Amino acid sequence: MDNKYLNEAIIGNKKMIATFTAKGELQRVYFPSKDNRQYINYFHTGVKINESDLIYLHDDINNIYKQYYDTDTNILNTEITNTYFNLKIVQTDFVLIKENILLKKYTFLNESKIDLNTQFYIHSELLSDTNNFVGCKIIDGGMMQYAHDFTFSTFSKGKDIIKHQINGSINNIKRTEIYDKDYIGMSKDTSIAYEIGTIKPGEKKELEIAILIDENKNVSDIEDEIERVKRIDFDKEYMNTKAYWRKYVKQHNGLKIKEPENSYDERIYEIYKRSILLFPLLTNADTGAIIASPEIDENFTKCGRYAYCWPRDAVFMTKAMDILKMNKETEKFYKVFCQRTQSKNGMWEQRFYTDGKLAPCWGYQIDETASVVFGVYEHYKYTNSEKFLKENLQMCEKATDFLKRYVEDWVEPAFKDYRQGIDNSQIDSKDNLQAHKYHVSYDLWEMCEGVHLYSLASIYSAFTSMLKIYDVLGKDVSDFENNRLKQEKVEKSKKEIEKLQLEIKKYINKYLYDEEKKSYVRNSEDKKMDISIVGAVTPFEVFKPKEKKVQNTIERINLSLRTYTGGYQRFENDNYMNGNPWPIANLWMTLYYLETGEKKKAKETFDFVIKTAGKHYFLGEQVNNETLKPNWVIGLGWSHAMFIIVLEKYMGK
Repeated sequence: MDNKYLNEAIIGNKKMIATFTAKGELQRVYFPSKDNRQYINYFHTGVKINESDLIYLHDDINNIYKQYYDTDTNILNTEITNTYFNLKIVQTDFVLIKENILLKKYTFLNESKIDLNTQFYIHSELLSDTNNFVGCKIIDGGMMQYAHDFTFSTFSKGKDIIKHQINGSINNIKRTEIYDKDYIGMSKDTSIAYEIGTIKPGEKKELEIAILIDENKNVSDIEDEIERVKRIDFDKEYMNTKAYWRKYVKQHNGLKIKEPENSYDERIYEIYKRSILLFPLLTNADTGAIIASPEIDENFTKCGRYAYCWPRDAVFMTKAMDILKMNKETEKFYKVFCQRTQSKNGMWEQRFYTDGKLAPCWGYQIDETASVVFGVYEHYKYTNSEKFLKENLQMCEKATDFLKRYVEDWVEPAFKDYRQGIDNSQIDSKDNLQAHKYHVSYDLWEMCEGVHLYSLASIYSAFTSMLKIYDVLGKDVSDFENNRLKQEKVEKSKKEIEKLQLEIKKYINKYLYDEEKKSYVRNSEDKKMDISIVGAVTPFEVFKPKEKKVQNTIERINLSLRTYTGGYQRFENDNYMNGNPWPIANLWMTLYYLETGEKKKAKETFDFVIKTAGKHYFLGEQVNNETLKPNWVIGLGWSHAMFIIVLEKYMGK
């Protein structure tokens, strides 16, 4: 019942997503956006069989579990078999495609030799942002829990509740002793019960539960909406939902992967299809923003919430989505979300809500801004749309101007000092912040401040992308001001960019190459090995993969970051979550080895990701180095994006 942030499965549609444990417990419901604050504190279900106490479906010593998706869909099935009574319950969860309704269908099968008199219970507690004032009203077939701005209605199609309790049912629900004191009351938790009836040996019975979230409005309007939902043919909607997702997978098979012929290829195929099914669940259909992962940890027990849009993460996801022929979604990310969230000075902050509002941040990351410019040109490479480049040109120019000012503020002064014989080996030092207008940024892991190799590499690549955008558009660039002044400005900017690119490379080779280690390091202060250094080779192409310094660095990475399991840590002495390996790290190494043509090594690093995917083929943020199972955030968009990017190159596409 704890650790609700550790999900195992995800379902949803364009507006609503829900997460579940491996035992089928509903943890989270996000609506009407993929980053919305949470409604439920818990949603517990259970059965009373004959004269038993409540048997929780998600937590009982006699329960055994099996969970699986309908093939190529976001329809989740959880089989719960109570071995004491030999009652098998199949819980099927899915969100309708055209209706923002979460449907929970329960099928009860008596596998014993005796009659089983069965009741079904729901015990739900809501969260509220409004002084914790939550009310409940018992309605026909269920309950309507509500706060000032929303209602959360749980009801059955075709069954009336047999009893309920508002206020304090948590103290007696385990004994199934709930009492009908009031039909309306002010309470965060409420219990309701349904009569399933006597299930004879070999007999099946069904119960359909719908969850409808709406704004808090006139009660009669809500009740009318509930009655409308009850008239929906849920069996038909189940078939429609299944057909929709299977068609979606086929439509977005961008790599044209065929049915596998062996178990290894099958795992690759399943991760591939799960990635296709995951990306729309992470995307705000209105703005194009993409959350990192559907995770919220209110009490910051482990981390600080992933259900936000980091521009950098989203850029890599859009590249993967372009590979999967989700070009319209990608275009919306840049044309709507990025244009809406860009600051006046040209930068993007660390993270945002998917509607474009600024989310809580603890610093700024220069690679967030650089990544967007890089991403715009990457999208063009898949679409060849000059119109798209024109629509985003001014946004990219503003961002590039900001990046130029950052480099001029941090990198050029270092070389001025270097040429004048001034020892500036501690250029990253926080003591030097006073001398700089543009503050030192966090690294991509958001853990240390400094001037980082990965960050500089991302800026270098953004500059390259800007030059290529100018080259593609040619003289059409002048259309924006309809005179030659614009063209002259462009030529001047191109020369500035080329000069600053040289300065960046010089800076990296002077300050971020450790002669003692014979390796590039992440910054000049801690001089740690960091997997993100590989980013300077791929995708940012600051250096070629077979340069001697790069090869030395890769050798050092293998000595410092590779674990005994074959996984790679992010950086030396990483103590976050015990320093587990990250799929992203292995995928970065795979990309490098594919660039060098070392196919055997590429397969070794790729294999670790394949064999450590979750049982539903989700990739996590990390892999537990002892169990080799996904650890912490499961369904991390960045991990899945890197997998798709690697797979494209792996297949020689």
